[in-house]
Amino acid sequence: MVCDYEYDDSKNEMRINCINCIYGASIEDFEVCMAKTIEKLLEVKRAPRIIFSKEREYEYSEKEAELLLEIGQAVNNIKNVYRVSSVKNLSTKDCDKQIPERLAFIHKTVEDMKLDPIKAFKNVLREIRHSKIIMEKSDDVEYECYRHYIENSLLPIKSEMGKTRLIKLAMSRLATIKGREFYRKIFHPTIRPNFMYTRYMSVPPADAEPIDSYSIGNTSIEIYSLPGSVRKLYHVIPPEFKLNEEEYGILDKARRYLAEHKPVESDLTNPGKIRENIFNISLDMLRDMASQNVSEKRLRSLADILTRYTAGLGLLELLLKDDKIQDISVNSPIGSSPIYIFHSDYMECETNIVPSIEDAESWATKFKLRSGRPLDEANPVLDTEMYVPGGNARIAAITRSLSADGLGFAFRRHRDKPWTYPLFIQNKMVNSFAAGLMWFLIDGARTLLIAGTRSSGKSAFLGASMVQIMPKTRIISVEDTLELPIPKLRDLGYNVQRLKSRSVITHVETELPADEALRTALRLGDSALIIGEVRSREAKALYEAMRIGALANVVAGTIHGDSAYGVFDRVVNDLGVPATSFKATDLILVANPVKTPDGLQSMKRVMGLTEI
Repeated sequence: MVCDYEYDDSKNEMRINCINCIYGASIEDFEVCMAKTIEKLLEVKRAPRIIFSKEREYEYSEKEAELLLEIGQAVNNIKNVYRVSSVKNLSTKDCDKQIPERLAFIHKTVEDMKLDPIKAFKNVLREIRHSKIIMEKSDDVEYECYRHYIENSLLPIKSEMGKTRLIKLAMSRLATIKGREFYRKIFHPTIRPNFMYTRYMSVPPADAEPIDSYSIGNTSIEIYSLPGSVRKLYHVIPPEFKLNEEEYGILDKARRYLAEHKPVESDLTNPGKIRENIFNISLDMLRDMASQNVSEKRLRSLADILTRYTAGLGLLELLLKDDKIQDISVNSPIGSSPIYIFHSDYMECETNIVPSIEDAESWATKFKLRSGRPLDEANPVLDTEMYVPGGNARIAAITRSLSADGLGFAFRRHRDKPWTYPLFIQNKMVNSFAAGLMWFLIDGARTLLIAGTRSSGKSAFLGASMVQIMPKTRIISVEDTLELPIPKLRDLGYNVQRLKSRSVITHVETELPADEALRTALRLGDSALIIGEVRSREAKALYEAMRIGALANVVAGTIHGDSAYGVFDRVVNDLGVPATSFKATDLILVANPVKTPDGLQSMKRVMGLTEI
């Protein structure tokens, strides 16, 4: 029924049905909605997250619910503890004629406290001032009558209401508050369509200062500076929040029908095929449901949204489409904080997206299915990769027992178009001399190690170096997570064989360890050998391949290290490679995350060309 509610103790969530409700679904805009919410909070006797379910879902946080619960508790105390409406508190025996008028005022004030607490509080202050003015001009009997009324009815109301945080927040501006503008500054619901679980802050904070904006397709991005915050706000306005009510309705209905569709088992290993099938099914359903006023272009846009929330990753995909985003973090416990990103222009930012536990569980399931790797308490780490339209990323997922608060995710976004030497030159990361020198070394089939700190561009530079290998040469790559631009190289006509080894942090028994995968690569014939990253025991096998020379072809890989000596120290002391093996390495390049080098000296500082 309309305005009925359900309370889920496990989620600490109160869901109110507002479909067909004539009062709307907004605490800050509708006084009846505020009053009914306060009454329901008093029944639950705690402050859960509040969700109003209508054509869209409006969710208020526990902190906002606490503000309302305090008002409800104050009203209860005023009525039941102080009993301000009782005859003995309204007047003395000598002024009974005042009782009806005062009783009417008290009853209306108590009701108004749930509808509009600030207005009710202002009315009480006004009544106190008015009563004191009359009292000062009255004889002894009337004086005592008004004093009794003020002390036993009005002041208890003022005292109880004045203790609530909502009234304290309004106290400094009571004289200027009109209507419900103040409530709109206090209550900021996250809004989402019924077909999604992700919480979304549709309006930036009132004190946020806009500093930039741009678009990615039909998604708008706004960057804000937040007073007192070291991070910028990355505010996403996705297309699904620009729909009309008819479009919301048919999307919600289509999603319920689509939930009954089960993909063919053979498609589970082919995410692209599943996505294509879901899109076609969604488009057919939407054509049947929509009115003739909805164009084919609009229907395809709606089908794309529906596909993103079923076969895809929802709002997360919009972040992966932004080529200015490098890293995405989803921290545990899920739902307690927004998604954080690292932006190429504004560094660390927080977003206006707060994922739900349903989102996290859905993502984890998709990652497990697509990678074939487990994620559970016995295997609390999942290392894999994800491809979505417009972007792809390396993913690290964690859960209990490693993460005490459950699921958490880290996404390292890769360029949709791979790096090349001309792009490095264009972005002033290397100069033309350094690029030419590298091309000369690769053409001469030298052995290379590309070292650097995290996010320094090791894999990007290795991928760009692979493009410089002559297409006539066969390439074998060994990676534990598939980051190198192998599909693009195949599109260019390269002869490439990709091998996927066991991740050093997941220990999936069905996959070969990296050192065994590397030795297998040496048995696959005359090829250039590319190692995604040297992490552990495969270092010995790699230097073995370097000594052999991979039949006079390029041998290259990446490794963590902030200098040539750091690489030497790590490989010899940490990984146990004999120091004499370094004679097999022609060049170690050390990349540091500096983006504006100019000239050869800067190139040496950034790329650290060091011959061993």
